[in-house]
Amino acid sequence: MDDITLLLTMGALLLAIGAFAGVLAGLLGVGGGIILVPAFYYVFSALGYDSPQLMQLCLGTSLATIIVTSIRSVLSHNKKGAVEWPILKTWALGIGIGALVGVLVVSSLRSVVLQSIFGGLAIIVGLYMAFGQSHWRLGDRMPVGIKRAILSPMLGFLSVLMGIGGGSFGVPTMSLFNVPIHRAVATAAGFGVLIAVPSVAGLLFVDMDVAPPFTIGAINVAAFFVIIAMTLITAPWGAALAHKLDPKPLKRIFGIFLILVALNMIRKAMGW
Repeated sequence: MDDITLLLTMGALLLAIGAFAGVLAGLLGVGGGIILVPAFYYVFSALGYDSPQLMQLCLGTSLATIIVTSIRSVLSHNKKGAVEWPILKTWALGIGIGALVGVLVVSSLRSVVLQSIFGGLAIIVGLYMAFGQSHWRLGDRMPVGIKRAILSPMLGFLSVLMGIGGGSFGVPTMSLFNVPIHRAVATAAGFGVLIAVPSVAGLLFVDMDVAPPFTIGAINVAAFFVIIAMTLITAPWGAALAHKLDPKPLKRIFGIFLILVALNMIRKAMGW
């Protein structure tokens, strides 16, 4: 495959990924990272860029897109008064610390280990999406003190290990502690900014041995711009569909699909 053909193929695949991620994000309210990371992995490996650092590239590029999408989302939700700023402010430090620790861990691990970690965590997220109940509660209000000091960095840390924003762990956490779902989604967008900004700043300095064109550190700039452009176009389509369809059964189906994707990543990591 010559250079021009390679670039055109990569561009076409990224356009399709961005369109799909945008529609699902708008339709189901899921963060793009949970879709983008495995999609990036399959695209870049199929194009011949498989290496012990491939998952670092996938995680870093996904987190870069989350900076833009999370800022746009939190500003939009804030106009409607849906962001719980007291939660965001009190959880910010812990989330940021967890994200920085996550960057250090991601930078030091090989792709197969990161694949297995992503797969294991994605199974947990998929199970919650498929079988979680809105009435489940762990408490009547968000944790404070030592519980917050443990949970907030854990949320940032696990999100970086998966290359995702605040939605996949933040929304269930807030829902389980009695935050209304629309306010949990809005506030989790702010979590995404706190997770993505420090982690991307660190991942820009990762030295990649093998990488696609237009890569800086562990961020593929071409994929970043294509994905952002497509998700900005297609996310409103997904949101419009959400008003016409019942998203609950669709979320269960996507949860099961995510579990299958995660199991396949674990299978590839183990060389089966």
